[in-house]
Amino acid sequence: MFMRSAKTFVPDALRGLIASTDDISWNPDPGYLTRAHPLPRGQVAIVSGGGSGHEPLHAGFIGAGMLTAVCPGLIFTSPNALQIHEASKTIDVGGGVLHIVKNYTGDVMNFGIARELLREDVIDADIVLVDDDVASERADGSGPGRRGTAATVVVEKVCGAAAERGDSLAEVVSIGRQVAESARSMAVALAPCTLPGATEPSFDLPAGQMELGIGIHGERGTERVDALPAPELVRRLTDPIVDSLQLVSGDRVIAVVNGLGATHPLELQLLFAELGEYLDQKGIRIERPLVGTFVTALTMAGASITLVRVDDQVLELWDAPCSAPAWPNSPARTYSAVGPSESFGPTYTLPTTQADDGTAWVADWAQKVLDQEPALTDLDRRAGDGDFGTNMVAALEQLDLTAMRDSYSTSTAFDALSQAYLGHAGGTSGALFGIWFRHFYRAAGNGRFDLAAVTTAARAGLDNITTLGGARPGDKTMVDAIVPAVEALEEAVRSGTTYDTALRQAANAAHAGAESTEAMVANRGRASYVGEAARGVIDPGALVIAWFFECGAGH
Repeated sequence: MFMRSAKTFVPDALRGLIASTDDISWNPDPGYLTRAHPLPRGQVAIVSGGGSGHEPLHAGFIGAGMLTAVCPGLIFTSPNALQIHEASKTIDVGGGVLHIVKNYTGDVMNFGIARELLREDVIDADIVLVDDDVASERADGSGPGRRGTAATVVVEKVCGAAAERGDSLAEVVSIGRQVAESARSMAVALAPCTLPGATEPSFDLPAGQMELGIGIHGERGTERVDALPAPELVRRLTDPIVDSLQLVSGDRVIAVVNGLGATHPLELQLLFAELGEYLDQKGIRIERPLVGTFVTALTMAGASITLVRVDDQVLELWDAPCSAPAWPNSPARTYSAVGPSESFGPTYTLPTTQADDGTAWVADWAQKVLDQEPALTDLDRRAGDGDFGTNMVAALEQLDLTAMRDSYSTSTAFDALSQAYLGHAGGTSGALFGIWFRHFYRAAGNGRFDLAAVTTAARAGLDNITTLGGARPGDKTMVDAIVPAVEALEEAVRSGTTYDTALRQAANAAHAGAESTEAMVANRGRASYVGEAARGVIDPGALVIAWFFECGAGH
């Protein structure tokens, strides 16, 4: 992979994007891209974003007729709430702001927090959630729901055209939700991706095999099969989409064949030819084709198929002009039946105060997490997408641990820790750890950081986390460690146990809770997408919580 360094990979790439486009500007604090030219007064502004590594999604679709702003996260990690809030404030011109969000916990959570902050600014904001991936669809509706994948491009194009036409926020939201509800996708990989700086791919896939039902964050799929001929592969990808949308003969669709990063255009065109023939056989009419690389998973070799049921209103918006640099210069407005196969040839800053014992707790824990980053990353690679350790480092490397020990008060230390997570880690872990430590900051700010204050903070943090993320004990998350720790603290308060003993009891309870996750199958977070493959691996978030209480004992 071409890079200057893994740490600067994303900002280095953004420099090139901005230098090579006419209507994109970069705001590094806190980090978002906008159109260089402001919208007319009263027009709906549209913000999207997500983890980097999916390019040209989202930054390549900034321009007239599509997006107004984009918030990039770290590789495969959602942007944080502060990025989204500032971007939304900057581009609002009185018509309100629409957030187009892929259905991943971190994205949903951080965009949701941003809309809470926008309400404080008296800015109207709404959301269109994209959840098109049928591979993550559960018949009983449990779990986090379908992932958001390639249909995001279709939603962004239609909503952008509606906003450019002058539709109100409510009207843009309505048409966007119609499109999102009418879209389904499924993907396949021939080879996994490798993250910048990593020495191993995101999962192992032997030569000669395909992984069906993969996601766009390097997750393994739902089924591994020997390599299939293209016609059979297209049927395996398309049938679940048709079934989920309940498509029948006579239905009209936009058909998207999308490359996942390392797939040649000839392969994509070949898959589209097979898709066109298969849908023709079913009597499903392709109104508009879109073939190319739009939503990627870094260097993954693979492709996805997306079908979107459409009507004349959606097609009018699809055909509207668009100046986004990654949108095709001359997208097809008609579809011709696929010809005989033999006819094809090659077309080729924080305040400081007096230090106290609580700061050592925070600093000791932060140092331990930094030291254990490789182990945490390995745990997450085996059960999720391998980004947990790097997300921890992204937050904790913002802290001056020496200054924290020497000159921070406990409240300042927890404030610094909370802001580091909320502003730098991104993703689910950034939001949840950020709000968890926010409650300790609030408790420490009351003057006495005694056992009652610690217990109050832990209980409030637990309640907030379960409200935000929906996780419960047994879901294989950090909650499995927090719940027994909080229960131990509350029992210690009732029985008059000393501070140090209570923290040790909480640490022991948290460790037991973390160890229990080894036997669990995840119901929340990205580990939930890999099912039984996550069994036998301790949840890294739960382990980090156990370390937190362990470091608190003695301070």
